[in-house]
Amino acid sequence: MKLTKKMTLEQFAIAVAAELKKHDIDVILTGGAVVAIYSTGKYVSMDADFLSATDHKTITQVMKNLGFKNVGKDFYHDDTDFSVEFTGSQLIIGNSPMKPDGKIERKGFTLRLLSPTQCVMDRLAAFYHWRDRQSLDQALLVANFHPIKIKQIEEWSALEGEKTKFDEFKNKLKGLNTKKGRK
Repeated sequence: MKLTKKMTLEQFAIAVAAELKKHDIDVILTGGAVVAIYSTGKYVSMDADFLSATDHKTITQVMKNLGFKNVGKDFYHDDTDFSVEFTGSQLIIGNSPMKPDGKIERKGFTLRLLSPTQCVMDRLAAFYHWRDRQSLDQALLVANFHPIKIKQIEEWSALEGEKTKFDEFKNKLKGLNTKKGRK
């Protein structure tokens, strides 16, 4: 695996995920990295958050074999400014277990990640449950650049008990000069 400081976060995440796959470790990219990818760099993240069902001991050993240093919950490599964190084993957005609907295919490898709709829901979960207004802004940013399934988000928001905050999101979204349509 060749990492460089010139790589984008997307390139970095794909390189790491592809290398992990060679060691039978499947991952799903989540968090701010997905926001950065879907916002075409308007949001900046310096880490790749992965979910994996593989046990942490195995992941740690493979990451060390790949040249990463383990510091706390993060992994760092001297050849890049990006870090890696393994945040859990299951994709759960708010209180809802899900399967990742997004993918990026590059050079024969498929990186699984949240779809734009799931990314918006993930950011809204932080807004709903932790009152994180930056996460609301991130949800709007992704929704401004990609088609999202607004009805699915509305139904999920109702299950989360957050109709009022969903309405705030929807009203702010209407006020944007959106690049893509809503489904």
